[in-house]
Amino acid sequence: MSAVPGRSPVLGLDTLVRLRRDRGRSATAPRRLAVPEGMTTPLGCDAVALPAALGAQVMPRLPRVGCVYADETHWWWLVPSDSDYALEWPAPAHYATGALVPDSPHAPDLIHRPDGTLPYTPPIPLYLTVCRLTGTAPAWSRPISA
Repeated sequence: MSAVPGRSPVLGLDTLVRLRRDRGRSATAPRRLAVPEGMTTPLGCDAVALPAALGAQVMPRLPRVGCVYADETHWWWLVPSDSDYALEWPAPAHYATGALVPDSPHAPDLIHRPDGTLPYTPPIPLYLTVCRLTGTAPAWSRPISA
């Protein structure tokens, strides 16, 4: 097809779909947090992110800590996949399925590695600690409205 002067070119459906998909993407692709060598993830792997200032308060309050990563703005805890099932992680926490770190120019650094072969932080103690520090009632203790 040739373009008609004064008119926009006709775009095919494939082009329109690709443009629509590309519109929602950021300039940097999400990065997956790397599990340290020698560790296994038999339960899959997701991550919970918190602002760095809050992350520093969470660490000493946990009875057991798995792999924790940090960059300038966030700290990330590896948790088993589906640790968001029936939980509403309170703001400003961000739950990242697949342990994908969005919009990061580089991967966060590993700042804590547990002994053993499992990289997980137990999600319920992490959830309760985040709830306590943010002043949020855990999802299961909130009143039900009719």
